[in-house]
Amino acid sequence: MTNGWGRPFEEPIEVDGRELVTLRDAGEYIAALPKKEHDAPEWRAAMGALLLVVERGGPTLFARIGIVRALNRHHVVEFNPKGKEPHWGRRKLKRDQ
Repeated sequence: MTNGWGRPFEEPIEVDGRELVTLRDAGEYIAALPKKEHDAPEWRAAMGALLLVVERGGPTLFARIGIVRALNRHHVVEFNPKGKEPHWGRRKLKRDQ
């Protein structure tokens, strides 16, 4: 098993038509970002997670989560308050017939 920057992710991260396969690939990708984007709090958190995994030998999943969250930081999750109608909502009681 390789240590440090050479450790691979369990699943590569696809971004901009390229794959981030190892921790080094992810670090180089973050380092190549424009300064304004690189300084965003999400990318700082991703780099912090990446460094912890490299230096302390934690699970690569932590670094992957940080990077994917930073990549998707502008995605807004839409909430549908109506949701799915419960199956018991359509049934009528005998007294209401």
